[in-house]
Amino acid sequence: MRVVLGVAGGIAAYKAALVLRLLTEAGHQVTVVPTEAALHFVGVATWEALSGAPVSTQVWDDIPSVRHVRLGQEADLVLVAPATADLMARAAHGLADDLLTTTLLATHAPVVLAPAMHTEMWLHPATVANVALLRERGVTVIEPACGRLTGTDSGPGRLPEPEAIVHEALTVAAGAAARGPVDASGPQPDHLDLAGRHVVVSAGGTREPLDPVRFLGNRSSGKQGYAVAQEAARRGARVTLICANVALPVPAGCDVVPVESALDLHREMNAIVARGGVDVIVMTAAVADFRPAHYAEQKIKKTHGEGDESAPVVELVRNPDILAGLVQDRGVAGTPYIVGFAAETGDETGDVLSHARAKLTRKGCDLLVANKVGISQTFGQDTSTVHLLWPYSEETRTIGPTDKSRIAIAIWDAVVADLP
Repeated sequence: MRVVLGVAGGIAAYKAALVLRLLTEAGHQVTVVPTEAALHFVGVATWEALSGAPVSTQVWDDIPSVRHVRLGQEADLVLVAPATADLMARAAHGLADDLLTTTLLATHAPVVLAPAMHTEMWLHPATVANVALLRERGVTVIEPACGRLTGTDSGPGRLPEPEAIVHEALTVAAGAAARGPVDASGPQPDHLDLAGRHVVVSAGGTREPLDPVRFLGNRSSGKQGYAVAQEAARRGARVTLICANVALPVPAGCDVVPVESALDLHREMNAIVARGGVDVIVMTAAVADFRPAHYAEQKIKKTHGEGDESAPVVELVRNPDILAGLVQDRGVAGTPYIVGFAAETGDETGDVLSHARAKLTRKGCDLLVANKVGISQTFGQDTSTVHLLWPYSEETRTIGPTDKSRIAIAIWDAVVADLP
């Protein structure tokens, strides 16, 4: 993949060297385009040595190849890290006074900006408005981290870690590739088909505490739920992501609510829906059906008597059926639109699809996404195969095997087709 790595003039520019290294080690062809200010922090020699390619900041270099346009036209991804308040202001308002900003104007590739600045600058109304405008136009602006800044300052505005930036950028690029190439000669496709909608996505796997150090859990990584949330944000939705025990970078443009247990998820989901204005719910989280009936305040110990092989008996009680409850509580209004997930293994009574169809009937959701799970299958993997089922049709649509960003696109395509 051909990547343009823009570097704006902030102290965090030194971290861009590791971003560059991660991209090149992953096999991508990277052209570094720093601003003049960025070269006060990291020099041309460093960028050329790490990228293996010439580095320039000016539109006047290599005039015969029209480089200030060609770079953007040929890129598969444009990533700017760090993106300063000044750089984002210029990008938002179409200013093009150097090689990086002209590249941003000339590209049809996905654009990802990783902001870095002092907290006051990040929270300033001008920056807030510029970020909103960029996101409205389809640019992915990663939420900055919260932590130590230049000097003794601390707060939101810190550049995310290079690994998180690269993960986010490559995920965005994969989603764009799944949609297909853009025809630059004709009208540009509008992917903001969820603009004005509030989407709530649950992701990850719940953990049911047994004692202070043990829990009953499952193998869900949250990758599919995060891909669903990220795709909704790209399509213009306001996204609330309820994540249960997920160790992944937060998708850009999502409000995150962390939870641990099924009861936590049940409480948070009901509270969000009760406030009103939710248009779509996607329940990708792997929610425990049962939890221990009794929680031990101290760690449960083994008995130490010689020859004593006894073990405690864990009594389980049923957790609330969150999906069915959401469907029941919405009544006859039919809103929000609800998507359920069915992780099945199949057994002697039926295969994955027969169990999924029965679950769809039981739950009453508007769309069910079913997949086969197991050890080293689906959970924690980057690819999967899913089946889409609807209550009003006998049709089963199979997606995959493919990566989870493409599955997220297919899910939202199906949901948008059903929305009023």
